Amino acid sequence: MALWGGRFSSTPADAVFALSRSIQFDWRLAPYDLRSSLAHLRGLEKGGLISSVDGAAIRGALKELQSEVESGNFLPHDGDEDVHSALERGLTEKLGAVGGALRAGRSRNDQVATDMRLFAIDHLLHLAGQVSALQRVILAKATEYLDAPAPGFTHLQHAQPVLFGHELAKHAHALNRDVDRIRDWYLRTSFSPLGAGALAGSSLALDPEGSATELGFSAPIANSIDAVSDRDFVAEALFILAMIGTHLSRMGEEWSLWASTEFGWAKLADAFATGSSIMPQKKNPDIAELARGKAGRLIGNLTAVLAMLKGLPFAYNRDLQEDKEPLFDSIDTLNLVLPAFTGMVASTTFDRAAMAAAASTGYSLATEIADFLVRGGIPFAQAHEAAGKCVYQCEASGKELHELTDAQFAAIHPGLTADVRKVLTVEGALQSRTTFGGTAQIKVADQIATLESRILINQEWIDDKSNLFSGMMGQ
Repeated sequence: MALWGGRFSSTPADAVFALSRSIQFDWRLAPYDLRSSLAHLRGLEKGGLISSVDGAAIRGALKELQSEVESGNFLPHDGDEDVHSALERGLTEKLGAVGGALRAGRSRNDQVATDMRLFAIDHLLHLAGQVSALQRVILAKATEYLDAPAPGFTHLQHAQPVLFGHELAKHAHALNRDVDRIRDWYLRTSFSPLGAGALAGSSLALDPEGSATELGFSAPIANSIDAVSDRDFVAEALFILAMIGTHLSRMGEEWSLWASTEFGWAKLADAFATGSSIMPQKKNPDIAELARGKAGRLIGNLTAVLAMLKGLPFAYNRDLQEDKEPLFDSIDTLNLVLPAFTGMVASTTFDRAAMAAAASTGYSLATEIADFLVRGGIPFAQAHEAAGKCVYQCEASGKELHELTDAQFAAIHPGLTADVRKVLTVEGALQSRTTFGGTAQIKVADQIATLESRILINQEWIDDKSNLFSGMMGQ
């Protein structure tokens, strides 16, 4: 059903209709469009623009459509241009001409902007819950390996010993920033475009403030032109989703390395790994690899929308139709990746002995020598030089640091007394890292406890805001 045409002498050419048609992807906005229609109807009734009798009939028909859309009994036709025309067709099929009364004071410009905000908020709240669930699984695994020494890496080279629980927990901190970004994004996104019309507002007695409240928004958008043209919330949502994907990709890279024969640290559960069609022995970390691969797709969707937005003049332009598929795809992608990734993390076991054996290799205790000298009053630059000479001598003789003799230590620097051996242990190195955020067990335990409290606070917020959109996610 076309929502325009009075000034045209012919219908659009088939090629034009095919290009303009968006129902094939925007139909998923139908539950949000019906909800915003109910809010708009209340405003029309309040302003005396629709009688109470007609209003009751339209409200009943809209609620019937809600049930029919949810059940799949009402679907778009080939002749429907978009979700708005399809639903108006459904309304007029039920009510006749009175169904068209709902269009008063409203344009598809403010209608779709409202629908997109409702959709984006609803789905990002859902994803925030999934990210929080992954955080909890990571922290449970970090707690399990809170006392497990492992090598810490920089530049993919052994750096200093860390607790493996510390290594795992870092990912929960990164994901917490993602949830914080969603909370921050929500503050800017929770504003209603409804009532802005095509761009200039309306001469009719509408109730944008009441509609905003009914829909769960904080307030109407202050400028009607901005209301219909703003897609910052889409671009920003896509950045957040791309950032989540990037964090999953980095985790996936580590899981792939840890599961390799060369590392031999991680054992993947059979239910969260795959095999090879030709090599019977293979057990592949496909979930980790797919998460890594799909990050590029998420970044691409962000880039596509930013490129679309960068040259748009004035208010609404049809280019904005291109905001939907990237957002839908990014949300769908993470809805696929997150449950599988969470299951992979929860079911992975790690080889404590292999990690502990590697913790002191690669001269990872060299910093302990430098710190030992600093505590003896030696300037760090000299201490660093002496520790480096210890490593050089070990490399030349094929020894580890603790295998150097007292005489060799003393020859390198007189401050390297026999007491230096007390710090050349993984356990000593770990226990000494007691600065805030450090890898000492007591500090890692504190970090985990603090983050667990934060996750609970975030979950309360997610639940509270989700109640405003209750029932729409599944439609």
